[in-house]
Amino acid sequence: MNIIVVGCGRVGSELAYNLYKRGHRVVVLDQDQDAFKNLPSDFRGRTIAGDVLNKELLLRAGIDTADALAAVTPVDAVNAVVAHTAKIVWDVKNIVVRDYEPTKRGLHEAFGYQVVSPSVWGAQRIEEMLGGGALRTVFSAGNGEVEVYEFTVPAAWHGKHLAELLYNGSCQPVAVSRAGSAMLPSSSLLVQQGDVIHVSATQEGIEALRMRIFDAGER
Repeated sequence: MNIIVVGCGRVGSELAYNLYKRGHRVVVLDQDQDAFKNLPSDFRGRTIAGDVLNKELLLRAGIDTADALAAVTPVDAVNAVVAHTAKIVWDVKNIVVRDYEPTKRGLHEAFGYQVVSPSVWGAQRIEEMLGGGALRTVFSAGNGEVEVYEFTVPAAWHGKHLAELLYNGSCQPVAVSRAGSAMLPSSSLLVQQGDVIHVSATQEGIEALRMRIFDAGER
């Protein structure tokens, strides 16, 4: 794929290098020539310094034939404008925007772009780790609005129907593992102590489940 990475800070340089190592053709843009020092010495993609809002510079980067673009500068307004220009002028199909300031996330969402918010995601992960407990995050979608968690069925839940425990709009079972074998869960399944259950949940749903597991462990 032909991929343009706009911004060569900590996020942009790591992203560009990973994409390059996977065999993509990568062009990195930044207004500061010194920013390219963040790239590892064995990076062999192209680098172009200049005003990333300049259409001529974007054309030099090959935006008219780009398959994807990531706007990851530390300025949300710049990321939004670059993404909007790439979509409207050159019809780039796959665009991902970094949200630097959590308060500006609505700016990107208003345009309907794929948004990654490292600050929001990081704070959420740290909060979960500090909270501890039986629930473990194994997959995060978007910026953590929906995640997949893993937990082990406590003794107090042995013999209960899965539907009684989990089925609702904000917390739904994905898989149940028993004695090393996984199965797709049905609402009629009777869980056993020691079963490992994976659930897909919103933050609201997982907090409710966390409290129920805690209460079950207190019995």
